Amino acid sequence: MGTGAITQYVDLAQLILYVFWAFFFGLIYYLTLESKREGFPLEYDQAGKIRRNPGLIGMPPPKVFKTQFHGDVLNPRSEPLDVISNARPAHRFNGAPLEPIGNPMLAAVGPGSYANRPDYPDVTFEGQPVIVPMRILPGFAVAKPDIDPRGLPVIGADGARGGVIKEIWVDRAEMVIRYLELETTAENGSRKVMLPMNFARVQSKKIAVESILGKQFAEVPTIKSQDQITMLEEERVMAYYGGGTLYATPERREPLI
Repeated sequence: MGTGAITQYVDLAQLILYVFWAFFFGLIYYLTLESKREGFPLEYDQAGKIRRNPGLIGMPPPKVFKTQFHGDVLNPRSEPLDVISNARPAHRFNGAPLEPIGNPMLAAVGPGSYANRPDYPDVTFEGQPVIVPMRILPGFAVAKPDIDPRGLPVIGADGARGGVIKEIWVDRAEMVIRYLELETTAENGSRKVMLPMNFARVQSKKIAVESILGKQFAEVPTIKSQDQITMLEEERVMAYYGGGTLYATPERREPLI
């Protein structure tokens, strides 16, 4: 027998190879199992039934994750993580595109889809809400060379006035503007709603928004608090403006050619 051989047919290198195969198989099994803690259980598109044990490996046992500020979180959850959309499949087969029912910008489909994130605000290392209005942050101000959007009218894609900017909401952790708070026109009910900064184009005399029309600001999802916004509320607000890129007008849903 050669050096390192245990028997005439098995040597140390062969045993190490078998151990590596077993380890690698176990690693793949573990990662596949743990990856199902988010995004599961699954739901059938047509029947609407929940699939509790998807695949041969199945679901991992529930595990408690301890958070610093928001208590314990159990994953995987017993309920689906997906938002219930107000839509129906265009065809009777799994994977068919969804056609929104009612107001398509509130149907949670297409570019208006959003994740069912926790309904509490994101916080800093000190436990303070990250995104807050500038009125409660005395040390924050708009730089002199920049345009202060407060008091400027908000104009939709159709050129109609949607409201007036009342406040700026900043990310105190990253020192950037996240939202503009606007009050809609009297014809639209004089509601206070949020405008994501990445959907706004600040100009010298107005705030231009191309994703939705002027009258559609009245239906932007509202927030519960005047001093903070939860992660779920952020999802809903962003989804509304995102949905407008496709559903704000009937023409946007038509093919380009």
